[in-house]
Amino acid sequence: MKTFSRLLLICHPELHASVAMTRAQALAKSTAATLHLVVLGKLPSRVTTLNHALHRSAHQKEQQRSQAWLDEQVHELRNLGIKAYAEAVDEDDPLNDLMRLVRLHHIDMIIKDITYETALSRALLKPLDWQLLRQSSIPLHLVAHAEHQLPTRVLAAVDLSQDDPAMEQLNTRILESAKAMAQQCKAQLHLLQAYDWSRSFVAYAAGPIAWSEQLLDQMTGHANERMHQLGARFGIEAGHQHMIKGPATCVISDYANQNEFDVVVMGTLYHEGITRIVGSTTEQALYKVRSSILAIHS
Repeated sequence: MKTFSRLLLICHPELHASVAMTRAQALAKSTAATLHLVVLGKLPSRVTTLNHALHRSAHQKEQQRSQAWLDEQVHELRNLGIKAYAEAVDEDDPLNDLMRLVRLHHIDMIIKDITYETALSRALLKPLDWQLLRQSSIPLHLVAHAEHQLPTRVLAAVDLSQDDPAMEQLNTRILESAKAMAQQCKAQLHLLQAYDWSRSFVAYAAGPIAWSEQLLDQMTGHANERMHQLGARFGIEAGHQHMIKGPATCVISDYANQNEFDVVVMGTLYHEGITRIVGSTTEQALYKVRSSILAIHS
């Protein structure tokens, strides 16, 4: 069984407790996982225009402050019986630094608070959340709200509308990660398939098709059969398998919010062209799911 035994928490930049820290601590304690804490160093904007010597001095003081705070967190975590380590990382190239730590410590999951950004900021500045969604090869747990410290309800959102080997592989990875989290947290696991055949037709049809109720019923039945097969493969009871018509982003966020799921496990699969502008379904759902997302890269 897939396990999450080495966790990397990206701490809040203001050096205080956060929902992601609460979730990371609970996961580490319940699963006996090792927890690595990292702070991305950042100078206050008011000192960025100082001369080189003063800039270096301010940078050293900020690093010392971050390290002192991290040492205090590690001490408290170890008192709770959690195996913990920490380090401060410069923010000049945070993505590469984080990926280096992932490889160095054999990390299984990155955990981070969601940082809300405007659409313009996302398009022009490439915020870290979006860089991680597109570049992290390991599961990325982005937390907005944690009603429960440990998840009690996990929702795996899959796409069964296409006969695509890449999508089938991604669906498998989504279910493996969702089941691992559910088992380690003793949480309920549900499976969700959103379908919108008009969008699938526009995106994937190779040529003109007679769009009929019979064809729609056939496609729906095929997707429903595949969902039951996938659910049975991962031990998800029939009553926890849900197939809902509508655009994936809206269906997933609405269903997760209405049924108070703690974690929604989704995949990030990118194609060339328009998705480079509008992003994946996971990106579009990020601010709509009120709890948290576990993003699985293709």
